[in-house]
Amino acid sequence: MKKVLLAGAVALFGLSNAQIAKGTVYLSGQVNYSSIDNRENNDAKTENLRIIPTAGFFVGNNVAVGLGVGYKQSTDKVTLTQLSGPYTLTTVGKYTEDAVVVAPFVRKYWTIVDKLYIFGQLEVPMEFGNYKTETTRTFTDNVNNGVANQSISTKTKYTSVGVNIKPGLDYFLNKNWSIEATIGEFGFNTYKLDVDGADNRNDYRFGLNLSSVTFGVKYVFAK
Repeated sequence: MKKVLLAGAVALFGLSNAQIAKGTVYLSGQVNYSSIDNRENNDAKTENLRIIPTAGFFVGNNVAVGLGVGYKQSTDKVTLTQLSGPYTLTTVGKYTEDAVVVAPFVRKYWTIVDKLYIFGQLEVPMEFGNYKTETTRTFTDNVNNGVANQSISTKTKYTSVGVNIKPGLDYFLNKNWSIEATIGEFGFNTYKLDVDGADNRNDYRFGLNLSSVTFGVKYVFAK
């Protein structure tokens, strides 16, 4: 019995000390797309696209620094129809954010079992982009079949800076490939439009939830 316990302790000790070696380099990234239609709420539609390639370098055993650089776009479209006697006013609003994303980070790994790690990642995501609004109003005279259109478009630069901590899991399929997932995030983000008098919009995020889960595939240049 003692031999079994000793063997188990040795095995556990060996697994808990598995490390990703200093000098290891990896490539990873995220490609996320979502589309939500809500026809019960003013025929609203929301689309989000995010493409962030990432490179990391282990400056110590189980400690990596890295940088993600990519692109994001989010679009909200709302259609509102108003009736007044024989007249119809249809307003279509489209609101688009597109930006270059730069996200330096540092990540610390801890071994659970062989090939499976948990990690904590501290990142500073920055966005430099544009916020565009497009509004089209169509006035229809249903009696005389008259139609009048009006279109308004504005475009404003914006900057967003945040500090986030993300917990996650990383499973190595073999020495070169792994699958990683982050679950939730804890952090702060400030957003500001580049116009006179604009106030900062601050956003605090704290929680572990399935809506914040992201998945990625990583290629490791193993020694």
